[in-house]
Amino acid sequence: MDQMLKSVELFSGCGGLALGLSRSGFEHNLLVEFDENAVATLVHNKTRKLDHICDWPIVHDDVRRVDWSDFAGADLVAGGPPCQPFSIGGKAAGSSDKRDMWPAVFSAIEQVQPRAFVFENVRGLARPRFSDYLKRIVDHLSKPAVNLVYGVQVQLVNAADFGAAQKRNRVLVMGVRGVGAEELPTPMPTHSRERLVWDQWISGEYWEEHGISRSLNNVPKADAALVSRLKKSMAKPRELRWVTVRDRLRGLGPPNEANNHIFQPGAKVYPGHTGSPLDQPAKALKAGDHGVPGGENMMVKDDGSVRYFTLRECARLQGFPDDYQFPRSWTESMRQLGNAVPVELAQVVGEWASGMLLPSSDEFDVAA
Repeated sequence: MDQMLKSVELFSGCGGLALGLSRSGFEHNLLVEFDENAVATLVHNKTRKLDHICDWPIVHDDVRRVDWSDFAGADLVAGGPPCQPFSIGGKAAGSSDKRDMWPAVFSAIEQVQPRAFVFENVRGLARPRFSDYLKRIVDHLSKPAVNLVYGVQVQLVNAADFGAAQKRNRVLVMGVRGVGAEELPTPMPTHSRERLVWDQWISGEYWEEHGISRSLNNVPKADAALVSRLKKSMAKPRELRWVTVRDRLRGLGPPNEANNHIFQPGAKVYPGHTGSPLDQPAKALKAGDHGVPGGENMMVKDDGSVRYFTLRECARLQGFPDDYQFPRSWTESMRQLGNAVPVELAQVVGEWASGMLLPSSDEFDVAA
């Protein structure tokens, strides 16, 4: 990409959003993260001079203490505000939760006055009980200051539809300056369940790629209706297929004690915690309040047994490259990965944002 766009990021975590935005052409002017373990992961990988990471300006601080006016005029403000106030798995206290950081987001937008912004949060933010608060978020972001107006869109997404190897449901809150909300498109899915089902149970290409002998007549009950519909139309879906656990872990092999690929004992199946089948995208990885939760972070092997995903496997499921390391404990690193934005989703959103902002975009004449 010839023209680099400038961005600043709040709540950077272990770097999933930042990495995806970097790959889509954004140059980070600032990454702010409060959690010391996540900062340690960011700094560790920066010092290793990995692609897209070596120039990241990382600050360990509370976003509410940052003078964002120093970055006025950046093209993009991005971030993943803490999700606990709206998470189904949490107390869901919303705006009364002291961890609610949307006011800090408003302050950053008002000070930076970027050309665009992108924020990711749990799907719980769109639950009916938070509808009034979500409306206030959109209203505030639509006009954060006098003579500063944004078109704002809220999009419910499944990260699997954008190339992540997880069925991870999230909310995107996106805005572009000087564009009406009704004119603002949303990122288009690149992958689909329909194409995965086609490749598995109609063409059989999926099994051939993995060297697996599988009868195409043994369609799982959950896919039977879709297979019937696809056979009736015989129209091959145009999207790429959902990425499965087996796809994403290809070539990694069993845990070998190297590069965060270390076996962790203790995985057990119990009601509601049954692990992720290999031939579907994984269940959404979760952070857990007290370490790693059960079934969300387990795989179901071909013989029906289960084990925890290793850190390296979780990193792959979140889209991190194999040279991206996690130097803290297994529990802390799993928490970071459970909170991360999938890199593939972040890259698609970044490409959408750059398409709105670069002069080569012929869809909009966005204010400079």
